[in-house]
Amino acid sequence: MSDIDPQFALASRNGLPDDLRYLVERYPREDWAGHANLGGMAQFWLERHAMFREIGGMLTQSLGDYREGRLEAQPFASFFVPRLQFFLQQLHGHHQIEDMHYFPVFVQAEAGLRRGFALLDNDHHVIHEALERNAHGANAFLGKLREGRDAARFAADSYGDDTEKLVAMLMRHLEDEEDLIVPVILDRGEETLGLM
Repeated sequence: MSDIDPQFALASRNGLPDDLRYLVERYPREDWAGHANLGGMAQFWLERHAMFREIGGMLTQSLGDYREGRLEAQPFASFFVPRLQFFLQQLHGHHQIEDMHYFPVFVQAEAGLRRGFALLDNDHHVIHEALERNAHGANAFLGKLREGRDAARFAADSYGDDTEKLVAMLMRHLEDEEDLIVPVILDRGEETLGLM
């Protein structure tokens, strides 16, 4: 989206702009778990985010193990491929649900965060493009695995760097998204928001 301030682009930002942090300052992370308004939907959603963090870590760790010679090509591919496919599919579906169902509810409930949800929506587009590039890169890299270690080495380095950037962007997005959404839920409650 052209109206996103470049300093808050997903690949370069270090967090949400200060003017979008007013609810998370009222409801800091350390208070979330015990809050009465943290209902089943929010808990499920946070669990999905935890799963994306875990799988992202698995993917980067296994790539690192292969690149450093701690994991051979066949065991690496057997571990990596199904997790990458699951990761890509689940992220796509997760973002679609957020864009179509949840973001409109939150924008309606807290108009002061409209720019924040535009930022998150833009993140989804950036992540989607990165996921598509990553899937194509994975196919090219996995094809090189069949050509032997030397042929795969350059492809592994290039693909590994791309995957690390994708996972880093995703981690930033997940944190910022939680900092916008969870405080709205805690402030209003899932029932009031129509999320139950």
